[in-house]
Amino acid sequence: MNEIAGQDTSLTTVQRRMGNRDIAEGAARTAVLRRRYDAPIDDVWNAITTPDRVDRFFLPLSGDLRAGGSFALQGQASGEILACDAPHLLRLQWTPPGDPGYSDQVEVRLTADGPDATWLELEHASVADVFRNDPDTGCYGVGTGWEGPLHYLGEYLRGVLPDRPSTEWYTFDEAEELRLANYRGTEWAKVEAQHARNTGHA
Repeated sequence: MNEIAGQDTSLTTVQRRMGNRDIAEGAARTAVLRRRYDAPIDDVWNAITTPDRVDRFFLPLSGDLRAGGSFALQGQASGEILACDAPHLLRLQWTPPGDPGYSDQVEVRLTADGPDATWLELEHASVADVFRNDPDTGCYGVGTGWEGPLHYLGEYLRGVLPDRPSTEWYTFDEAEELRLANYRGTEWAKVEAQHARNTGHA
């Protein structure tokens, strides 16, 4: 197990829900994650928009980082920066690698909770079938996938992570990641089932 990672304490801090909204690609489903960080809003904003800080808890980031510019997260996604309203709103076109023929949209919304805490809400919208979670088959959607980076963001803001790029300190532990994915995927499967009941769509 990656001793730095210690993710169990964050599993119950994430508020999860699913929804629907229109994006450029059409009518999309959404996975929404919400959690609170004990850090001022300006610090959280800076951490998620500054390349030298993003790569401490997530992946190397490059591009023309302004509204109308573009970004690339190494090995993960690239796209246009659709909106950037510091320190409250970041909206990205999110195109997975390998040219899948569509682009998702990721929106991050920050709200101050007093001077020393911040609520972060991340919404991932897609017209593709990227939401299904079935631990029995090892199928995990984008909601499950975002929980790790949001955990590491919290650890980074707390000063727990090394002040080095994550590629230098992160060690992948397959068994541990599968355990965490099973927990998260089970929770998201419940959210997905509830959303289907509420909307009348399987």
